[in-house]
Amino acid sequence: MTSFGTDETIRRAVESHSRMLLRIAMTRLASPADAEDVVQDVFLKLLTARPQFRDDEHEKAWLIRATLHRACDMARMAERRTLPLEDAEVLPGRELPEPSPILSAVQALPAKYSAVIHLYYYEGYSIKEIANLLRLPVPTVGTRLSRGRERLRQILKEDVE
Repeated sequence: MTSFGTDETIRRAVESHSRMLLRIAMTRLASPADAEDVVQDVFLKLLTARPQFRDDEHEKAWLIRATLHRACDMARMAERRTLPLEDAEVLPGRELPEPSPILSAVQALPAKYSAVIHLYYYEGYSIKEIANLLRLPVPTVGTRLSRGRERLRQILKEDVE
């Protein structure tokens, strides 16, 4: 078991995993700023909770699960907030590049499908690894991947028509 909390382990975790966690958060959130907040919240939780990990893979799985949960929480909170369009503005220097049609389609999927699709295609995890990360049975991950692909086909087909 490895203890978390030394300056070196914190630095290593941030350097090793922050980009991946940001990409994962972006699959659930439309705003890069919100995704950055999620990653910061996850690392803050890691610092305050100081969980014990068996190894680096256990640490990584914990970070991924925490990111997915926090991103889903933030997405639910965003659905409850409404801002009149005339009050919304883009901050200088924060103009966003247009996401690819496929990434937009992945983001449009329900969380249970977008998470497995992102982990499988963007992060390169196997179905078995995703099952371990998300603490789901392997057949459930396979089913979600299959159903997610089908929904992606439908979304992308609608966009073409």
